[in-house]
Amino acid sequence: MSKDSIKNHQKFKEKLNFPFDLLSDEAREIHGMYGVLKPKKMFGKEVIGTVRSTFVIDEEGILIQEFRNVKTKGHVEEVLDYLKKEDKV
Repeated sequence: MSKDSIKNHQKFKEKLNFPFDLLSDEAREIHGMYGVLKPKKMFGKEVIGTVRSTFVIDEEGILIQEFRNVKTKGHVEEVLDYLKKEDKV
């Protein structure tokens, strides 16, 4: 989920031929609920940005794991390892 518009998500989805929908949170409500909006420096100015995070939610809608402030390199493997340990894959 990102703050990008639904229109931008649709373009991105089509460009990469994703077979699933992407979620948009333009109003930043969900971002606020999960506490991922934080001050960051961008070109010397302080802005409020999204701290890249992954949340694992079970079939009942319960948050069972969170990965905060993640780097993209190696993160997919980290999440898949967690899911395998939890027997969720």
